[in-house]
Amino acid sequence: MPAADLVLALDEGTTSARSIVFDRGGAVVAVAQREFEQRYPAPGDVRHDPEAIWAAQLVTAREAIASAGGAERIAAIGVTNQRETAVVWDRATGRAVADAIVWQSRVTAPFCEALRAAGHEPAIRERTGLPVDAYFSGPKIRQVLVEDPSLRGRAERGELAAGTVESFLIARLTGGSVHVTDVSNASRTLLLDIRSGAWDEELLTLMDVPRPLLPEVRSTSEVYGLTDPTLFGRSIPIAGAAGDQQAATFGQACFEVGEAKVTLGTGAFLLANTGASVVSSGRGLLATIAWKLGPDAPIVYAIEGSVFITGAAVQWLRDGLGLITVSADVEELAGRSADSGGVVVVPAFVGLGAPYWDPTARGAILGLTRGSGAAEIARATLESIAFQVRDVIEAMDAELDRPLTELRIDGGGASDLVCGLVADQVDRPVERPVVRETTAFGAAALAGLAVGLWRDPAEIAAIRRVDRRFVPSESAAARDAAYRAWRRGVDRARGWAAGE
Repeated sequence: MPAADLVLALDEGTTSARSIVFDRGGAVVAVAQREFEQRYPAPGDVRHDPEAIWAAQLVTAREAIASAGGAERIAAIGVTNQRETAVVWDRATGRAVADAIVWQSRVTAPFCEALRAAGHEPAIRERTGLPVDAYFSGPKIRQVLVEDPSLRGRAERGELAAGTVESFLIARLTGGSVHVTDVSNASRTLLLDIRSGAWDEELLTLMDVPRPLLPEVRSTSEVYGLTDPTLFGRSIPIAGAAGDQQAATFGQACFEVGEAKVTLGTGAFLLANTGASVVSSGRGLLATIAWKLGPDAPIVYAIEGSVFITGAAVQWLRDGLGLITVSADVEELAGRSADSGGVVVVPAFVGLGAPYWDPTARGAILGLTRGSGAAEIARATLESIAFQVRDVIEAMDAELDRPLTELRIDGGGASDLVCGLVADQVDRPVERPVVRETTAFGAAALAGLAVGLWRDPAEIAAIRRVDRRFVPSESAAARDAAYRAWRRGVDRARGWAAGE
């Protein structure tokens, strides 16, 4: 029988489920991917069918395991996920009782506004590190129960379970025998005291979430349970879990205080390691749990800026406007123009995240002239990614003791053109790794640590390789002029849905 020397990462994203197998050198051995349906029941509301997520994740896991040589090769499974998406399911059957409410959804904005109006936000922010915003998953769990009142009693009796997507997947993988979440995902619910790492009863009452629904909070690197042997032909330890952005930060080996990364996917997410310190921000950034490497290990914290729409804007160019056939074509289209010709795209389709936190902002295209065409709009869309990253970096620089010296970048949106635009706007080097699947690798590394495939984080850092280092090339005058135009565009997009 071959040695179990590989790790399977289940990377459950916003638009697709992927399964990636890594070896001990951090190289990709096998990969499989399936997209699943995006549901838009109302403006600003986004839903997923959890059963479609499970089906896509299971089939890709089986494909990746087969391509890697079979389940005997897999030492452990790590799970990473779209963090603030909420799922409620039946404990007995494992099946979801409603569509998942996706992190992008603004459906809970009125409830969050009521909490703010009642004066609860300062206390909530102090305990959770988060603003009261529809982005986070606790109010979404409540929303599922509000939309179907018949579920409330079942929730209170413990017949239902709720959690973020990794909780749902782990429950399904273990045949319903395990209901857990890891501290990084739990820290995104508005229900967790991030200093104690435990559910907070007062927050549960404020958010109107029944305690019997919730999973046990565990570390990011430990064996949670074993897969049902019927799924893959043998039981495999599930030994790591983390929200996608924390997993990417770990996969980028940002192990020292002040090391930072940005992941470009559906949105853009910047995290900087703050070690044992919870950094409270007055500039629209979040304090969050990064990881906890074992049940008895200390919690490591991070400061984060979450940008809601980056890659999703490229999908909009493809699906909404028909300017490109596949997303990868955007760079060629944008490259037809040396600049945006004064066009500014503000992709605030579901409001603005950090550092603005404006749920009433809406998307806008500004600066159009008769000479503006598809190339300029595509270029402006890619430039909006760099501008939004700069927004967050400037806020981080102001919050930390010293400015970030460089930025590690990853994700499907980290193309050459975009990386160059980001380097210009943040005015510091940007490093892209050879293995760009850093979210999946982070989940694999957390699981591998728990079962002894890697000894410690230093061993993981040693296998990281840099593909390319991008350095600023644009003049300060040109860079800042473009950024000023962006900020004018943001000012016009803000408050739009509120009629301001």
